[in-house]
Amino acid sequence: MILKKKTIVALLLVPQFFLVKLLSRFPEFVEAYYSRGIYMYVSKFLRWTLGGLPVSFGDLMYGFVLVFVFWWLVRHRRRFVSDTKAWFIDVFAFVSIIYFAFHLCWGLNYYRVPLYKTLNLKASYTTEQLVEVSERLIQKANAIHVQIATYDSLMIEVPYTKLDLLKRAPEGYLALGDVFSNLEYEPVSVKKSMFSLPLTYMGFSGYLNPWFNEAQVNSCIPVYKFATTTTHEIAHQLGFAAENEANFIGFLAAINNSDIYFKYCGYTFGLKYCLNEIYRRDKARYHAVVKELHPGVLKNYEEVRLFWQSHQNPTEPFFKSFYSGFLKANKQSKGIASYSYVVALLVNYIDKHGVI
Repeated sequence: MILKKKTIVALLLVPQFFLVKLLSRFPEFVEAYYSRGIYMYVSKFLRWTLGGLPVSFGDLMYGFVLVFVFWWLVRHRRRFVSDTKAWFIDVFAFVSIIYFAFHLCWGLNYYRVPLYKTLNLKASYTTEQLVEVSERLIQKANAIHVQIATYDSLMIEVPYTKLDLLKRAPEGYLALGDVFSNLEYEPVSVKKSMFSLPLTYMGFSGYLNPWFNEAQVNSCIPVYKFATTTTHEIAHQLGFAAENEANFIGFLAAINNSDIYFKYCGYTFGLKYCLNEIYRRDKARYHAVVKELHPGVLKNYEEVRLFWQSHQNPTEPFFKSFYSGFLKANKQSKGIASYSYVVALLVNYIDKHGVI
């Protein structure tokens, strides 16, 4: 009887896979009934349940599952030969449950209506538009930088602990609630990852646990980077699965925060992606534009670059390649390069609405 039930659960993996593929063809349906429907309740329930815990429940479960899987493989190694069919039924039954929970608790957000369509924005932009928006962002970044720093050559030191930043980050989402009705962030569930050190060597700043809806931020990264990583991961919690969309929403949440340091981190965060795109398109134009930026801002960029450089190791490309493959499998055709697609959203939104 138990084997029969496990077989049914394992076989359900096949119709699940095709159902997800079918739903991916109907983004309006996913948007209306999942992202703005079922997911809103699932997400809030998980955040109400786990958000108040002092440690990450999801990280504890990751650790438990890794230990359990290792224990199970060792314990059942002989069964692989003696009863191969039952061994595979157990494995696929487990995968079937994980696959179902992933899409129910968060994963279907990959197939919602693209944000540029929801906001009635264009999908493309010219180099002239990109340069114009970059110059506007430079003006904002310089203006805030000079309010904080004594000299334009000084790097900004964010005077908060990382726990302070976790507490302050949701304020930007409250401010955004007046413009985006679906960005209400209550209750809060954003924490420092228990796996921050290995996460650093893997090359990641944070992640969302899709099964328990806890936003995790790498506690090893520089404080300057920590602020916008937090708003980025909260955006994932709110159902924006695509990396470029989470970057965009995280940018808006940071610059709408009343705290001047969040504003600084937000504007320079968005600007960095724009500058990278100018460099890719026209190096001479890039060098002309970047001269307008305060040297102190460039030092903040350098701080982050040196941090990641100091943690480079032979395994990092493997983990990034794996994650890139995961993104491609979930309708982000450019994989990890999808992060930089935020530029289209930034340029067209700012071109349409102005710099906030």
